Amino acid sequence: MRFADSAVWRSALPLCPLLLFLVVFFLYPVGRVLSLSLTPGSQASPFHELFATPVYRAALWRTFHVSVTVTLACLALGYPVAYMAATAPRPWSGLLLALAITPFWISILGRSFTWLVLLQRNGVVNQLLQALGVTREPVSLVYNAFGVYIGMIHILLPFMILSLYSVLRGIDGSLLRAAASLGANEWQTFRHVYLPLSLPGVAAGVVLLFIMGLGFFITPALLGGGRVTLVTMLIETNIHATLNWPMASALSVVLLGATLLVLIPSYGLLQLDRAFGAGPR
Repeated sequence: MRFADSAVWRSALPLCPLLLFLVVFFLYPVGRVLSLSLTPGSQASPFHELFATPVYRAALWRTFHVSVTVTLACLALGYPVAYMAATAPRPWSGLLLALAITPFWISILGRSFTWLVLLQRNGVVNQLLQALGVTREPVSLVYNAFGVYIGMIHILLPFMILSLYSVLRGIDGSLLRAAASLGANEWQTFRHVYLPLSLPGVAAGVVLLFIMGLGFFITPALLGGGRVTLVTMLIETNIHATLNWPMASALSVVLLGATLLVLIPSYGLLQLDRAFGAGPR
């Protein structure tokens, strides 16, 4: 018995540096944020002030609304691209996938600044709209919610395509041929066979993008011009401007809680490990 216990300890010994790293750089910071969020302020607790202040409530609602909208837009745009890449012959499939991940070569800050230049009143997009006769004068495409949506969709769309592609590529083509041999047309085959089999990829992409959308900061700050206030901006303001660390911690805890509420049930019910390629096939 003692020999078995010593063998277990020896096998677990290589994990000690990793566990120490997680404790120091993950568990302790998270615990510190949780303790700060429970620190009472001069008038009330941070959570009471958070949900009682209209500015904070509006920012919370706007953050969730933006994240959901961007996620659904990326799903609508990314599914056809992933479908084409997964069903195309090998050379064209690789080309489409390469074009989808090309934006990864540019940093998020660089892409955000690029959209800032393209969407400004004298930018390329407004010049093109006027040249085509769509508009007579420059329209406001940036420093508002529209610019935030465009920038976030452009940045998050490749993640949706990759999440869908990993599942769509693994769908057995013999099932589609069997449905066709039984008299199903292309739409019926897609609706009753292909689409249900692709739902793990849809779930993985939706959960991934929604969680990433909750924590976006650079793109909304640049393209929103301070007019589209999200929770992450309020966290930055409370840390650097007002030095209200308890309120910043409370806002962070709300985002963390929302992430866990989405991730944990989705991981268990929708088997996201298989969608990301980690589970048994």
